[in-house]
Amino acid sequence: MVMGKNVTIGRRSVVVGGIGAAVSVGFFGAAAPRVRARQDGPFRVVFIQGVIGDNFYITMDCGARAKAAALGTIELETQGPEQFDQSLQTPILNAVVQTQPDAIMMAPNDAQGMIAPIQAAIDAGVPVLCVDTTINSDIQLADVSTDNVEGGRLAARGLAEAIGGSGKVFVVNVNPGISTTDQREQGFAEEIALFPDIEYLGQEYSNNDANRAAAIVSARLQSDPDLAGIFGTNLFSAQGAAAGVREQGQTGTVKVVGFDAGPAQVQDLQSEVVDLLIAQHPGDIGEIAVQLLHEFLTTGEPIEPKTYVTGATIVTRENIEDPEAARYLYLADCANYVLSDVTPADAAGGTPEAGATPSA
Repeated sequence: MVMGKNVTIGRRSVVVGGIGAAVSVGFFGAAAPRVRARQDGPFRVVFIQGVIGDNFYITMDCGARAKAAALGTIELETQGPEQFDQSLQTPILNAVVQTQPDAIMMAPNDAQGMIAPIQAAIDAGVPVLCVDTTINSDIQLADVSTDNVEGGRLAARGLAEAIGGSGKVFVVNVNPGISTTDQREQGFAEEIALFPDIEYLGQEYSNNDANRAAAIVSARLQSDPDLAGIFGTNLFSAQGAAAGVREQGQTGTVKVVGFDAGPAQVQDLQSEVVDLLIAQHPGDIGEIAVQLLHEFLTTGEPIEPKTYVTGATIVTRENIEDPEAARYLYLADCANYVLSDVTPADAAGGTPEAGATPSA
């Protein structure tokens, strides 16, 4: 692991620099609506978050709002469930569709379960673009997301170095059936298997609840007191894992790698409870999604190409003050958000991946 530097992950290699993250983007399906282009707008777009109060989605919303303001043609509204739960998100989607927005951008809470609700929205004439998470279908306009398999591999390499290449490791995940976190665990498991002296103990699910994650880790440390490292696959899982390590008095002994970089995780990094963070670029995802919707709504043409690459950045105690790393720490509000110069053209490319998952 390169400490104190940004690290880039591409689809096939890792180099010093930043993290290239692939994006899975669905195809413009036959059932998806074509729109009558209105070059002047304004266009009403509703952003349905994976869960409200999550710094990852807050930062994505900031990026989307900044891009909408810059374009001057998008009126953005934001809603979301109080938990990352399909049964809570579906009624919100249904209610939004009844208001007939020009488009919806959303982070589906279930890769399979949200297919039918999204198809119903499309059938009602409302196009849907997926951000962060996705569905096992090609009916959506597009998907914009991080390369989560590579992110998981990067977490495995970082944790392996942190524990000296040997010992027992464990994953705190969110819920099964969420594409992004499933992919992160997949990448982690594949990469950690390359270290012969590391024993992977598998994963448990926290239901996106930091308190539950803390309880899982506390129990695991009692059953496996020689546990060497933990990977938390999203913000709440990593936050809870750090809390569990603290509660058991194992700070500094048990190494923790967290996915995402919310304020609580940054505090855990600075206090040496967490040893490494993988910060996605949710603001860039929001900006790119709004730009794509703007182009779609003004031209009426399917989005092409269908894959986009956003970034992710390794954050350590050594580089956290570096502006190139600090700019990707997640926000609590949009007061200090700075519009990026990222464009869909800059981000074009990547390897499609199926499925969906919450990021924060």
